[in-house]
Amino acid sequence: MSPLLPGPLRGLRTALLTTGLLLAVIWAVEIVNLATDYSLTGYGITPRRLDELPDVLTAPYVHASLGHIIGNTVPLAVLAFLCATRGFVRFAAVTLTVSAVGGLGVWLISPSGTSTVGASILVFGYFGYLLVRGFVDRRIFDILLAFAITSVYGWTMLWGVFPSSPSISWQGHVFGFAGGVAAAFALRREREGRGERAREARNPRGQAAASGPRPLSDELKDMGLL
Repeated sequence: MSPLLPGPLRGLRTALLTTGLLLAVIWAVEIVNLATDYSLTGYGITPRRLDELPDVLTAPYVHASLGHIIGNTVPLAVLAFLCATRGFVRFAAVTLTVSAVGGLGVWLISPSGTSTVGASILVFGYFGYLLVRGFVDRRIFDILLAFAITSVYGWTMLWGVFPSSPSISWQGHVFGFAGGVAAAFALRREREGRGERAREARNPRGQAAASGPRPLSDELKDMGLL
């Protein structure tokens, strides 16, 4: 694809494959869960039990019912795809951060005796990441994308962070979102490093080492458009 396209429009093929892989894993787990009378729900997050702490990384891939996974599939697919346009490695880092922060929050403050499962931790985490990423990276395209996502999912996400039903983990929503915000800051682009490298390419008189005009893509990057 053309290097002049905004960053999120590059790597669409990778994003599609990554999103497809994520959904395939979640639905494969659901099929096994159905076949074993939902025995895998034991891998949910049980608060404040040290032996259950590793389950903070498995809980987002397990669901309590078909209705549960169906309700999560569409928003998960949309938000995961948008996150994955930056590459598989970054997407994996975002997912791990969201799972860890969201899962630990649930583990710490959810009521005793409960078990939390479901990809809503990832849904809220990806939403938080996409909402903040553009402002952190100073990319106009991502900022506009954040406004678009908010217009579609904002109201639903807002209500999701308030206690509404004993069967819905608002804790997972809140801390999943926090994990997404944390990932946006942890994985922000280092513009300063690129600027330093550009300065090193200049000669002592402050003139560019290479002759000729700068590529348009470089100009757009400096303005935060790529």
